[in-house]
Amino acid sequence: MNTTTASSSASVRQQRRQMLLWMGALLLGVAAGLPSIAWIDQVMNFIASVYTRLFQLLAVPTIVLAVITTLSSLGAQRESGRIFRTALQYTLATTVAAAVVGLLLFLVVRPDNLPAAAIADGQVAMTGELPSLSYKDHFLSVVPNNIVRPFLDGNVLSLILIAFAVGMALARMKRTEGVSALLKGLQGLQELLFTLIRWLIWTLPLGILAFAEQLASQVSAGVAIESLGKYVLVILGSNCLQFFVVLPLFLWSRGWHPVHVLNRMMPAVLMALFTKSSAATLPVTMETAEKRLGIRPQIARFVLPICTTINMNGCATFILVTSLYVMQNGGMELTLPTMLLWLLIAVVSAIGNAGVPMGCYFLTLSLMSGIGAPVGIMGIILPIYTIIDMIETAENVWSDSCVAAMTEHDVKP
Repeated sequence: MNTTTASSSASVRQQRRQMLLWMGALLLGVAAGLPSIAWIDQVMNFIASVYTRLFQLLAVPTIVLAVITTLSSLGAQRESGRIFRTALQYTLATTVAAAVVGLLLFLVVRPDNLPAAAIADGQVAMTGELPSLSYKDHFLSVVPNNIVRPFLDGNVLSLILIAFAVGMALARMKRTEGVSALLKGLQGLQELLFTLIRWLIWTLPLGILAFAEQLASQVSAGVAIESLGKYVLVILGSNCLQFFVVLPLFLWSRGWHPVHVLNRMMPAVLMALFTKSSAATLPVTMETAEKRLGIRPQIARFVLPICTTINMNGCATFILVTSLYVMQNGGMELTLPTMLLWLLIAVVSAIGNAGVPMGCYFLTLSLMSGIGAPVGIMGIILPIYTIIDMIETAENVWSDSCVAAMTEHDVKP
């Protein structure tokens, strides 16, 4: 008993030291970035790029192996369906809540329209920078026609489809010698990946230092100074309310202490903030959920990869608020039925969005282009979208963590 207590106390002390180290790296990075010294910016940009590439390297195989190994062991059992249904219910509930919060704040703040000249300038700024992509093309790209291409492109939704099919097939196959050997090989690869992830997390303070310096340098250079006032207030205010009020209420309702959960999941939330990609952050999210929060592997490795692709709270808010703002500037009448319809569209679009940087931006652009709204406003938003994207991604990963925790509570072993 004494040995167990001593081990637990040592683990708590280690976690506290780790958190202090991360926060120290964050503050040091901000201090280094504010003067915007050229050679420091270059070094930190290089380090940040290295970390981003390493996490992207581990993210793709982590997603595939996590879904395949979990489904292969649970697919033939009733529990797998229950886990999926529970996670899906919480995903829908939190995403709808995020959109509702955005709509209510939009109605309260009522952002002003932009001058026509500003919209025209935005149209010019946007020309040549944004790809041409229809909403139909976005969904069609999810269906793979080549088993190698999704891996090369990092297409998360296609990878989920492939992994889901392979995992369910393995779950229903007889445990022949060949199938057993294949499963053991996949499990061995997964353990290898988690070892690499743990090594990368051990060096995470250096990455946090570089990302924080990079952000502070951009802010001091004026990247985030030009804003759209009330529109930005609605976006950031909605995300903060969802992050600090709505999601904690969800956790309270299922017996989790929000501060405890956030403290344990802070490495993943910080990585999401800086990488702006919930897919790239997935390795850290899974490792942190299992080792620090205590989520069972069969829950974390099944729920979190799925949530990475369908649980987009911040994206739902951005799509809804931005769409309403663009339509308002285009002279379109925003009646209550219209706003409720776009709330539904925002939720569905967010669920279908890929967890990659600027995914929500391009989705919204496609939607607005489709209805003939003044998309020049999207060009005005573009310079400040980096900050919005960071906060949205952190909220998305925090929401993923909450869904995993609530699923852990509801699906008893």
